[in-house]
Amino acid sequence: MDIGRIFLDSAIKRLSNYKLLGEQTFEQLTNEQMLIQPNEASNSIAVIIQHLHGNMKSRWTNFLTEDGEKPWRIRDEEFELQKLNKEQLINLWNEGWNVFLQTISALSEADLGKTITIRSEPLTVVDAINRQIAHYSYHVGQIVFLGKWIRNEDWLSLSIPKKGSDAFNKKMKGDYK
Repeated sequence: MDIGRIFLDSAIKRLSNYKLLGEQTFEQLTNEQMLIQPNEASNSIAVIIQHLHGNMKSRWTNFLTEDGEKPWRIRDEEFELQKLNKEQLINLWNEGWNVFLQTISALSEADLGKTITIRSEPLTVVDAINRQIAHYSYHVGQIVFLGKWIRNEDWLSLSIPKKGSDAFNKKMKGDYK
């Protein structure tokens, strides 16, 4: 397997894991909890989903041939609460992720050295992918944090629970032998 395919498969795997973290958070929340905004300077989970949807559609539609900031995208509106219900928000989430995953899955090793643009800034495809990995993981981290904050003691851990490292490490050693 070539290094380019290894990179693409790794990016897809890592970002798919972040997608799952978001979805596992949504499963623990009600419609109303998706709309909670901790303060005026912060975004609700709903607003973060709206933003990720707009970003993913803009960045990954015609990824190799058009600037990643599309003229039809109205970014500022993504940060205005649209009061969508949980089902509608999850549909936006899936639509954005589907555009991203379909596009990145179709890339080849030869595409990785090409130059694309985002807001007129030239970037290699590798740099653009790394940029989006950082951006999406940043926002999914916010979603998970908000979910934990909202659910408080009712939160079901999405990773290794507190004081659970030893048991997890023992399980991992057994899985990889």
